[in-house]
Amino acid sequence: MARQTAPVNIRNPLLAALLLAAPAIAGCSYLPPAPERPRNVFSTPIVPRGHSVSEEQVQQITPGVTTRADVQALLGSPSQTSTFTDDNWYYFSSQTQLRPARTLAVRNQRVLAIAFNPQGTVTSVRELGQADMPNVNFVSRQTPTPGNDRSILQALFGNIGRFNAGPTGGAGGDIVPTGGPTPNTGRQ
Repeated sequence: MARQTAPVNIRNPLLAALLLAAPAIAGCSYLPPAPERPRNVFSTPIVPRGHSVSEEQVQQITPGVTTRADVQALLGSPSQTSTFTDDNWYYFSSQTQLRPARTLAVRNQRVLAIAFNPQGTVTSVRELGQADMPNVNFVSRQTPTPGNDRSILQALFGNIGRFNAGPTGGAGGDIVPTGGPTPNTGRQ
């Protein structure tokens, strides 16, 4: 005789709710106590990047007085200089955070631009923001590649019929070396 199975019938709904909530409650033991708990427990850390310059350091730079050597001693080497001359120095810094889809999100970005005159003295100190950045429109065209576009069937079955007949007249059974040194077979 075959054994008959009956559906599970939990008569007490409180017991069912407790059984379903037990794994979630057990996971809460991982969290630190409430006063020590950070605001967003499941967020990724914010990572500082680049050359961070404080406001106190910027205030020490006086236009008309401070020289290149003074700026380099105070802030260090610049992140970037002008393309063709050494008249502008740029210090980039940002704070990034990893998003759930594993892409970086820029939380805070700062660009400090320092301009020098030809004698090497600071002429201006500016902080560039989002409004100072040019809007770059990307072109969605693609560069054509040489050759033809093959379909999936052509890629799968494209080599059928491309085998050469071997020296015995068969359908490519023998492998014959072409070029290079002759293999030593031990015969004279």
